[in-house]
Amino acid sequence: MKLLKIIEAVEIIKIKQQKVLFIQNEERGISLSQDTIDQTQENQQNQQNQQNKEKIIITASKELGISPKQVRTTVNLLDEGNTIPFIARYRKEMTGELDENQLRNIEERVQYLRNLEERKREVIRIIAEQEKLTPELQQAIEAAVKLQVVEDLYRPYRQKRKTRASVAKEKGLEPLAQWLMSHPQQGDVNEESAKYINVELKVETEEEALAGAMDIVAEQIADDAKVRAWVRQFTMDHGLMVSEAKTPEEESVYEMYYSYQEAAKKMPSHRILAMNRGERENILKVSLQVETERIHQYIEKMYIKGQSCTTEILRLVVEDAYKRLIAPSIEREVRGELTEKAEQGAITIFAENLRSLLLQPPVKGKNVLGVDPAYRTGCKLAVVDDTGKLLEVAVTYPTPPNNKIEEATTKINALIEKYDVQLIVIGNGTASRETEQFIAEIINNRRDKDLAYLIVNEAGASVYSASKLAQEEFPDLDVAERSAVSIARRLQDPLAELVKIEPKAIGVGQYQHDVSQKHLDESLKTVVESAVNHVGVDVNTASPSLLSYVSGVNATIAKNIVKYREENGKFLNRKQLAKVPRLGAKTYEQCIGFLRIQEGENPLDRTPIHPESYSSVHSLFEQLQFELSSIGSKELVSSLATVELEPLAAELNVGVPTLRDIVDSLQRPGRDPREELPLPIFRTDVLKIEDLVPGMELQGTVRNVIDFGAFVDIGIKNDGLVHISQLSDRFVKHPMDVVSVGDNVTVWVLNVDLKKGRVGLTMRKPEMNS
Repeated sequence: MKLLKIIEAVEIIKIKQQKVLFIQNEERGISLSQDTIDQTQENQQNQQNQQNKEKIIITASKELGISPKQVRTTVNLLDEGNTIPFIARYRKEMTGELDENQLRNIEERVQYLRNLEERKREVIRIIAEQEKLTPELQQAIEAAVKLQVVEDLYRPYRQKRKTRASVAKEKGLEPLAQWLMSHPQQGDVNEESAKYINVELKVETEEEALAGAMDIVAEQIADDAKVRAWVRQFTMDHGLMVSEAKTPEEESVYEMYYSYQEAAKKMPSHRILAMNRGERENILKVSLQVETERIHQYIEKMYIKGQSCTTEILRLVVEDAYKRLIAPSIEREVRGELTEKAEQGAITIFAENLRSLLLQPPVKGKNVLGVDPAYRTGCKLAVVDDTGKLLEVAVTYPTPPNNKIEEATTKINALIEKYDVQLIVIGNGTASRETEQFIAEIINNRRDKDLAYLIVNEAGASVYSASKLAQEEFPDLDVAERSAVSIARRLQDPLAELVKIEPKAIGVGQYQHDVSQKHLDESLKTVVESAVNHVGVDVNTASPSLLSYVSGVNATIAKNIVKYREENGKFLNRKQLAKVPRLGAKTYEQCIGFLRIQEGENPLDRTPIHPESYSSVHSLFEQLQFELSSIGSKELVSSLATVELEPLAAELNVGVPTLRDIVDSLQRPGRDPREELPLPIFRTDVLKIEDLVPGMELQGTVRNVIDFGAFVDIGIKNDGLVHISQLSDRFVKHPMDVVSVGDNVTVWVLNVDLKKGRVGLTMRKPEMNS
């Protein structure tokens, strides 16, 4: 704050100096040209813009707990067109090693503050044009730190549609309203009101005159920024969210909310969104209830000064202002704020789940049979080799109503033999468990071969298979066959396959259809971008879908990269990418470190090392007396392990963080960070819900994490639920603090509901349960 005041003082001095110079020139008879005047005004505007920018930087710094220097540097880098993945990876010295989350927080907060400043300028301009702007009002607007405060201050000056107050003003009743607010010690309200009877203006009685004046005062109270701020905060702090059933006798999934209430500010996201959905579906009636007496007392204290002949009238006005004008809008605002926070919570969970799913370890080196299960139309089969190349598609009918088990067995065994299939992947959609039973029997009858199966979440496979992208990739296949290919491939390389699907269709979250679709899309796109750049992309095998998420690359450039590759053959070095149409110098700088060439001319091209650091790498190799060809060798790895980073960084004239990343990349060239995670659990036999008994220990895979727990695939038809209270023997604030999608976990059966097909699980060892 002191720094901001110093900057403001310096700018004021500069402006004053310019004014003095202008006056001195006038006194000397020196006529300033229009260009000089324009330049002076432009300089003043630039100074004002710089001052506003610095104000925003200091505000964001304070709010985020990040130094002004780091915020300033980040903002400058973003304004220059750098992407967050690029800044996080290759500009660590400049930002003080801020991670992606911190960088995104800066980006979002600075954008909000910029929008806030823009709105302030617009509001001040509009009020000034009405000739109602006072120095006090302008100061209040400029000091606002929230958009809501600016809107509250602007509310009395906003153009309104016809209201009872505006009609009363047209009838000339504003002076009577002012009289009521003057708290006269003497006088008669009825007599004063009678003075405003005017048949031409349709004020025919003193009661009509008084009612109109009361409407004017009520609107004035309702537009008071201070009153609205206090009532809004009081409602948020003390309000109760109350829901009841519109038709109590009807059964629905919202029965727990048929007669429910909870403190608004303590409600978890999933309950707010569930209530909202029940209300939209016309099953629930939801309201925000709050104690009105204390609100009336506060407003009366603001607007009723002592005892006067208008006191009782003003009390009635206060009651009307709150009930008719303030309460409905404040309820909308508070519920909107609660919903916004709930949506953000749901989007955050979805995003974290998606990131975990995208970064699941690839299953390499196996030919895979993908199965898209179905009943009447049969199970679609797709065999892909260990690179994901489609080898053959087929269809079998082992499930009801066809039950052609023998024929299906023969066909699948033939595919296993023909293509040396080692793993069978089954989608978890319709008929998946019947198909699982059938596949398990095939595996058990084939002791001659090392076979296993896995059920994968097929969410989004149907979306992909009907997409234009899938049609281009497999023009000769039908929709279900394409889906089987997607199911097989998403095990081999989850990231490469899932980026082809609209992120929100992947279905790892809760209430994704109830949140702001714009914010959801933005957040999920950010997650995919982060995951893709974290892993890196093989530029010679990547699809346009995958390439389009690389830092700085858009869909057009991604297609151009693939087209160039198809026309000219594989890329042999990173420099060749500069020849791709539309891939300019800035894009090249942003993307090139994330694009890998596995078998190219330069061994460094298969590492995350940016070409701008290649000269530093060459100097490092000279120091260590190694050739580039030794990258990946045990001797080089051993030598790099003994390097002292700080003195060497100074000698190479490179930052310590950059040198640390270079050394790490040289020690593990071509490393896929996903490979460090455990592979999914492969199965060879079926577990039925009837087999489960309390206390049974099982191995499972986390399929989804939500506010109140985690769903775990233990190999039965429906995933079991580990409630948040059963995730650990210690207090858990949120399930994501303990588990992530894709985690392999040990669980114990708590309870089994055969009728509903539900299984309760615990991750706490049985002896820890009371």
